[in-house]
Amino acid sequence: QVQLVESGGGLVPPGGSLRLSCAVSGISVQSFGMAWYRQVPEKERELVAWISTGLIASYADSVKGRFTIFRDGAKNTVSLEMNGLKAEDTAVYFCMAGVVYSEGRPVSGYWGQGTQVTVSS
Repeated sequence: QVQLVESGGGLVPPGGSLRLSCAVSGISVQSFGMAWYRQVPEKERELVAWISTGLIASYADSVKGRFTIFRDGAKNTVSLEMNGLKAEDTAVYFCMAGVVYSEGRPVSGYWGQGTQVTVSS
């Protein structure tokens, strides 16, 4: 059974930092492109960051320079380090192991349940 479990979300003030982790079981993170998406109510999920099996990381323009995605094959986890957080970063963040790709980006696969990140003073 494939499972992805996110953790690390919470309340953080603007300008703060947070690290999200995704614990993966049933598959190896080294065999899939891994991604972080986020979603706010009434809006579509947004691809925030993703990392290929070859460890090439990509980011949405909105988070470039502030967020870092990284993978730990030994722990079978994928993490998202978020710095310089803004109110507009508030969302539920989802980890995803990519199965289907479109234009080089993972668009569907195995999803976690999400973890809430709230940026507010």
